Amino acid sequence: MNMDALKRQAAARALEEVRDGMKLGLGTGSTAKHFVDLLGEKVRAGLNVVGVPTSEATRIQAEQCGVPLTTLDEVDRLDLTVDGADEIDPALNLIKGGGGALLREKIVAAASDRMIVIADDSKWVDVLGRFPLPVELVPFGLAATRRAMAGAFAETGNSGQMVLRKGKDGHAFVTDGGHWIVDAQLGRISDAPRLAGLLTSIPGVAEHGLFIGLASLAVLAGSQGIRVIERR
Repeated sequence: MNMDALKRQAAARALEEVRDGMKLGLGTGSTAKHFVDLLGEKVRAGLNVVGVPTSEATRIQAEQCGVPLTTLDEVDRLDLTVDGADEIDPALNLIKGGGGALLREKIVAAASDRMIVIADDSKWVDVLGRFPLPVELVPFGLAATRRAMAGAFAETGNSGQMVLRKGKDGHAFVTDGGHWIVDAQLGRISDAPRLAGLLTSIPGVAEHGLFIGLASLAVLAGSQGIRVIERR
């Protein structure tokens, strides 16, 4: 079975958690895209839900699929967010942001009662860090922010190259929030929760891709079928 089919299997399993009347966070990325497609089919068949998209790309897709949308200004809490991840560890801590939507993804996940992360099983790792850690930065004072980030890495026993993400045009990639992204190639992150706290305290950091304690359930699809892991 190819990777795309595995991602669709994970999305279909997460859809089983959706109930009529729910307010949903709609994730961004290749696996979340399958979830929005499948959700659209259910909506067209009569399911009554409303969604908050985590990116402009997801908003456009949801509208095309006929999923009714709202905003976090109009609803107090979301029942459930379904999103993908670039890495998942056994504590269900995540690295996210490969698609550049980490800030909105984290805002939506934090406003939800539950977060289900869906992925193919290649995203499961013993320790986070093989996937470069995205950090969303305010462009002003970039060099100072990068120096502070290097200090946070050193304080937690991490080190690695920091690369400014480029768009297809060769210029700095710009997020939906108007920020830039630096990808930190750490290899193996020692003490991800502590590093998350240190990065959050840096003034020029808009957000980072460490999602600590947000996912309650992971749905992983592999050649042996679906595996569901609850946060311990």
